Amino acid sequence: MPSPCVRTFHHRDFSAAALARLKAGRTVTVCLPARDEEATVGRIVGVLRRELVDHVALVDEILVIDDGSVDGTAATARAAGSRVIDANAVLADHGPSRGKGDAMWRGLFEADGDLVVFCDADVRNFGPRFVVGLLGPLLTDDTIGFVKGFYERPLDGRAGEGGRVTELVARPLLSLLFPALTTVVQPLAGECAARREVLEAVPFVDGYGVEMGLLVDVARRFGIDALAQVDLGNRVHRNRALPDLAEQSMAILQTALDRAGIERGAEWSSILVRPTGDAVEVAFSERPPLADIGARRTA
Repeated sequence: MPSPCVRTFHHRDFSAAALARLKAGRTVTVCLPARDEEATVGRIVGVLRRELVDHVALVDEILVIDDGSVDGTAATARAAGSRVIDANAVLADHGPSRGKGDAMWRGLFEADGDLVVFCDADVRNFGPRFVVGLLGPLLTDDTIGFVKGFYERPLDGRAGEGGRVTELVARPLLSLLFPALTTVVQPLAGECAARREVLEAVPFVDGYGVEMGLLVDVARRFGIDALAQVDLGNRVHRNRALPDLAEQSMAILQTALDRAGIERGAEWSSILVRPTGDAVEVAFSERPPLADIGARRTA
């Protein structure tokens, strides 16, 4: 019997004005985890502020989670109209931030919205469609709790060659270990949106494995029917050189094996060793569901 398909939409299925009328008192936060994204974060915040806050009241809060930037990311985002928080200053009793997923977890804690949208802060062609598309299924169908984005990702201007880690690592892992999720076009997409209660019910893997972890955990907890995906069009961002993708790939492998129940024995190593002998630790860790620790910001 074929696996059930995750429901699929297109961003053109929705309009910002129509969705704003469907909010019915619910609030929306757009969270941008960012590390050294001074070159792009200001424009993204500006687009959100101008198009989806001031022009159409779809977004209520823009929140940039500054995860250890050493450039002007925080100042640029603040000047463009975002609330900016230092990831290490949030839930500080849990220690310093340990990567993208940890920053997202702390951002969820800080966010005021009933619906929370996560977008990457390095997108060069960001437009309102990213947020409108992700919110569409949540505001038009109460049975949907979690939405993933997908898009065409050019590599250095060449169409159809982006998404290398997705095709070489994530997709084979889903086929082997989680076949019910193989219809998800881009399981590693940084653009997603969900109801607060859904996100608070699942753990967040600290680093690059966060997207794989959220996808598997939400599907298990709430069922495939609670998932949707949206075609967001074309996405241009900072492409990394192939050697730089090894750490991300290892983190995703660790997350998938963990979620499949494969125990990490003593022979497993968290050290990624390159042919040159250079080594870097890619440790697997995660933050607990906010609902489990009773964490909720009160002011």
